Amino acid sequence: MLFQDHRKVLIGVAHLAPLPGSPRWGGNLAAVIKGAVADAKAYERGGADAVFIENFGDVPFTKSAVGPETIAAMAAVGCAVREAVALPIGFNVLRNDARAALALCAACDGAFIRVNVHSGAMLTDQGLIEGDAFATVRYRLAVCPAAQIFADVHVKHAVPLGDWTLEDSAHDTLDRGLADALIISGVGTGQAADPQDVQCVHAACPSARILLGSGVTLENIGQFLPFADGFIVGSSLKLDGKLANPVDPDRVAALARLMKV
Repeated sequence: MLFQDHRKVLIGVAHLAPLPGSPRWGGNLAAVIKGAVADAKAYERGGADAVFIENFGDVPFTKSAVGPETIAAMAAVGCAVREAVALPIGFNVLRNDARAALALCAACDGAFIRVNVHSGAMLTDQGLIEGDAFATVRYRLAVCPAAQIFADVHVKHAVPLGDWTLEDSAHDTLDRGLADALIISGVGTGQAADPQDVQCVHAACPSARILLGSGVTLENIGQFLPFADGFIVGSSLKLDGKLANPVDPDRVAALARLMKV
């Protein structure tokens, strides 16, 4: 499990190419697996602490449960990555299929999941998404009780439904949703969180583990280090900092070094 000591953790993101059933599916699952394994190995060589596996290429996303073909493909990827690296792995099944992510943890020896909307309701590009912490926490108990739930607070690509402050939503996600860590992100993929938002959640929920969920770079990580326990990073760790490129282990190593300063 992550967060067993006071070290800050770096979780690299393996952005999967389009999977079966998605509009951009290329018909070659072996190539998808090969790319994911290569990225996971690059994160491991660079000194990351864990890897998230995410069906990033499956746009447009559904707001509800993904199809069985997505879960089957992600299981194939997850088992291959699990065999290839010693790092803990986790799953984020976009847009918000926590049940599938937990099932993947059970099947692939995963250690954690990301839930975009765990508590409350968010207006997103998929429409209205409501959290279901009740079902998620109970399903975890049934299939993989050791898996940790990392839950977004006011997740990116979305706005909260209702006049909920960031601090109130963080409290509910932690205390009533029983999340193991809170994720704070910017407004979109690759966009940094507002440092004041991170500080507010840190002050409002001092017992919480806080993860940065987007936009972390070599240039800005210093302003988040005092208030965050870990960083979920993908885009800035690719070759030339471009999301479509493979992971660059040298960029991973550089970020990991800054986290230890």
